[in-house]
Amino acid sequence: MPEAHSHYLCNKPNGKHDGATNTSSIIEHNNKKALKYIEDVTSNADEIQKRVLAEILSSSAHAEYLQRHALDGRTDRETFKKIMPVVTYEDLKPDIDRIANGDTSPILCSKPISEFLTSSGTSGGERKLMPTIEEELERRSLLYSLLMPVMEQFVPGLDKGKGMYFLFIKSEAKTPGGLLARPVLTSYYRSSHFKNKTHCFDPYTNYTSPIETILCLDSYQSMYSQMLCGLSQNEHVLRVGAVFASGFIRALKFLEKHWVCLCRDIRNGTIGPEITDSSVREAIMRVLKPNPKLADFIEGECKKGLWKGIITRLWPNTKYVDVIVTGTMAQYIPMLDYYSNGLPLVCTMYASSECYFGLNLNPLCDPSEVSYTLVPTMAYFEFLPLNKTKEHANSISYTEQELLVDLVDVELGQEYELVVTTYAGLYRYRVGDILRVAGFKNNAPQFNFVCRKNVVLSIDSDKTDEVELQNAVKNGANHLTLFGASLTEYTSFADTSTIPGHYVLYWEISMNKNNNIDQNQNPIPSSVFEECCFAVEGSLNSVYRQGRVSESIGPLEIKIVENGTFDKLMDFALSQGASINQYKTPRCVKYAPIVELLDSKTVSNYFSPKCPLWVPGHKKWCMYPLDNK
Repeated sequence: MPEAHSHYLCNKPNGKHDGATNTSSIIEHNNKKALKYIEDVTSNADEIQKRVLAEILSSSAHAEYLQRHALDGRTDRETFKKIMPVVTYEDLKPDIDRIANGDTSPILCSKPISEFLTSSGTSGGERKLMPTIEEELERRSLLYSLLMPVMEQFVPGLDKGKGMYFLFIKSEAKTPGGLLARPVLTSYYRSSHFKNKTHCFDPYTNYTSPIETILCLDSYQSMYSQMLCGLSQNEHVLRVGAVFASGFIRALKFLEKHWVCLCRDIRNGTIGPEITDSSVREAIMRVLKPNPKLADFIEGECKKGLWKGIITRLWPNTKYVDVIVTGTMAQYIPMLDYYSNGLPLVCTMYASSECYFGLNLNPLCDPSEVSYTLVPTMAYFEFLPLNKTKEHANSISYTEQELLVDLVDVELGQEYELVVTTYAGLYRYRVGDILRVAGFKNNAPQFNFVCRKNVVLSIDSDKTDEVELQNAVKNGANHLTLFGASLTEYTSFADTSTIPGHYVLYWEISMNKNNNIDQNQNPIPSSVFEECCFAVEGSLNSVYRQGRVSESIGPLEIKIVENGTFDKLMDFALSQGASINQYKTPRCVKYAPIVELLDSKTVSNYFSPKCPLWVPGHKKWCMYPLDNK
């Protein structure tokens, strides 16, 4: 691996020094070093990619998987592309199962598999076991070490304060062979790289949450203690965040519900009996001091019952909100704007359980323009052009495999499926992410995240992906605005129990508080929800609309659910083993118990009153009305 930057953050000042001055010079030196690293690897992207592939193949030359495909120790790109197949998780599952069951021979990788990283339970619907090796922690740490030097260019002085981040772990499982299986963030937070951060000279990892509160398995105690520590240090907070936008909003909802107890503890400098974890209590008491003035201030703000701008009101020095708002998380942008008074929403990095990929070099851009620069040292990257392959196909032909292009050969504006070869034993693995080329940093491309592949609704020949669904739902929900209502959460279900089958949308809505209306009593006229149904249908693709006109698809249905239903949905997912860090509301549900939960919370339902407009031909061909006589 090229010069690792995980070590330079530990450059402690030596001997006597002029505290602040010396600290600032070290930070400046480290930041320049990080930015130079980015400049170097993006300028020499193709050479580095060629070397990364050779390193991966030479280090695992004796792995069974490579020998099985007769690579015979060759490390050149041309032979690799000719011989090695492009694969999905199902192709690798037999080998992964062998490792999980205790086979320690070099199956996928010559280096020992240190653990499995479990993919999100709501990404593609299946929890997958991704093999990893010890040195991958170095690569993850490297990428983390680049984030703040980039951010410092846009928001200077972040080393002068703290970050209030809501971070969580989940319980670990062991495979039959004894390897740990856990989410990638749980692995990272439990690693020495993260736990020992306070021993390194890195002011950018100065968080309000003590490590004990992050590593607490009880989600209530972890959330309460992190919020308590964040509130008690409110004047020191310069940035706030979580992994996903939904997680950060959940933390603010927690504040709305528990501010009375939080103020009690801040006022008295004690911890209530709700917190039973002794290590958490000890960690909090190192931070918490009696502060009646602060408690009165927080109580006064929360008592107002108005949560608009609560972030800037309670944490007045906050510069930005650091959360993922790309992909399906984009629906939370209005709510984040509401809570933050329009603070910048920053997406810093792009990563998955398979591999950490890249970072956002323009972090203050509009969320709709976020692009990630893939760091060429992370893995070997290839790209499958969407416009030349069968859409949504789970396997590709040999001819289609030849269409894969390298990192530096992607074309501006084109969409690709990401394919990676990692140091941990994934070779030409289809990640399932669809990316669009937005630009270039030197010779390294920058990508917009478009969506997860194959997250679709389908009744007949129609295929609706999550981005299209999100846009259609947004257009439908606009009809609620005149009634002082807004859509807070949604999911969908392809109901084939009826003939013909139809799309079902589960909506949780909220009313503006100044309306003084109980939202659960649903004061909005039925005709408005029918218009919502019709607007959603009109926003879907032509194949869907043709199906509606030809009656192969039934009218779209919207089911209004009780407030708090989607919190219960998340609680159910967590009880089934999902990670609170990785949890995202599924935009399409299929699992019967989840559908039953949603149906049990449904208070009313509505159908589209008529078929949407459809005419033969491409949408762009319908710019002018046709004479249908």
